[in-house]
Amino acid sequence: MVAECNERSLEFQPLPRREIAAAFDGGRITSDAGGLLLREVEQRTGILRQLASCFVDYRSPVLAEHTVEELVAQRIYALALGYEDLNDHDELREDVLLAALVGKRDLTGEYRRDPQDRGKPLAGKSTLNRLELTPPDASVKSRYKKIVADEEKIEALFVDLFLQAHSQPPERIVLDLDATDDPLHGKQEGRFFHGYYKEYCYLPLYIFCGEFLLCSKLRQSNIDAAAGATEEVARIVARIRRQWPDVAIVVRADSGFCREELMAWCEANGVDFLLGLARNSRLQEILSPAMEQAHQEFAATGQPARVFSDFTYQTRDSWSRARRVVGKAEYLAKGENPRFVVTSLTAEQFASQELYEKEYCARGEMENRIKEQQMFLFADRTSTSKMRSNQLRLWFSSVAYALLQALRRMGLADTPLAKAQCQTIRLKLLKIGALIRVTVRRCWVAFASSYPWQDLFTQVLRNVRAYPLPGPPG
Repeated sequence: MVAECNERSLEFQPLPRREIAAAFDGGRITSDAGGLLLREVEQRTGILRQLASCFVDYRSPVLAEHTVEELVAQRIYALALGYEDLNDHDELREDVLLAALVGKRDLTGEYRRDPQDRGKPLAGKSTLNRLELTPPDASVKSRYKKIVADEEKIEALFVDLFLQAHSQPPERIVLDLDATDDPLHGKQEGRFFHGYYKEYCYLPLYIFCGEFLLCSKLRQSNIDAAAGATEEVARIVARIRRQWPDVAIVVRADSGFCREELMAWCEANGVDFLLGLARNSRLQEILSPAMEQAHQEFAATGQPARVFSDFTYQTRDSWSRARRVVGKAEYLAKGENPRFVVTSLTAEQFASQELYEKEYCARGEMENRIKEQQMFLFADRTSTSKMRSNQLRLWFSSVAYALLQALRRMGLADTPLAKAQCQTIRLKLLKIGALIRVTVRRCWVAFASSYPWQDLFTQVLRNVRAYPLPGPPG
């Protein structure tokens, strides 16, 4: 039998005793029913509500059908659910489940003002892009784009979310810094060719504390990797210490951030640092006895050998003082592999091997968090012409990460997905098929009976709901 299609049904290759026919007549069905978990998290954390408060809305309340909070929620929920582009919202605007997540009263769009919008409860791409494309000097007199982002408030929000997530201040925190490439394929403002990455790109700066994202700063790529890092660290540390004055803070990064400005600021402000240090002939000469010992151990055992050396070192010109350096003399089958770190942490606090292997190497976990955001939450969709609007896109991706990280922290502890990445969380917990029925008093969501992780989903919901809802404001 040949598969056939017509306006009413789709015919597929049959089974031995059954035909297979399909039609687009299932009614209101969503593939994202698990997004209700994200709404439960939002109700308890207020992440999206707080982001919305970072915008000033100059639109007439009489004419605006979508509040800023609804627009922000629609954009962030869509990113978390895997919809990367504004173009996606021309179809998503009809999704009843997404309208429920956003908090729309008119879930079906039945009462929209314009007849051509009826049946579409959410905003389309042209409305949503005003969040990104409004210039900073817009006012009530502007014609179309009147929703202005307060960049300082958005930067501060990420640190506030980190502080809010802790009922008690930790004794010690580590701030991980890193820069990465954001490839560009158009003529975006601030576009430069980067020789190391061999492409036109931006060079965003990220700062994490464990799984918490504290900073995602979009930068041009014709700069030093550490450019602006001291200012960002100073801003974040000041905000943390206002609430946690006694917390011990360590700044950790690779050799791209080993700069006198950052180290001197840390020393002057009671912040420790642990930074990679680029090797040079002087450092390698100091390490040579340890490297010879590692070579001998390798020759005797045939296994990789490591010997650590602890010494004080100062550059000829760039450093203002001598500092503690730990060298790793490693000998592998391919030969010597020397590495160095410079730190303000003392030998009494951390012996050389522990300092390198347990403290410094732990920074590699941060790279996984950056990959999560770029690969799964579309942080690299910086395709608008203006750098300001691309920065806002990066922040939207960062907030989507913060929302999923909150779900992981609140709902996935003590489950098999406790360490799952965003993509795994999305595929197993959020991408659930469901039939939706809307009545006067209820929105019924009938999950697919064949969904394989029903017990896990129920446990995650129970875990999230164990966190109390916030009380009324004031």
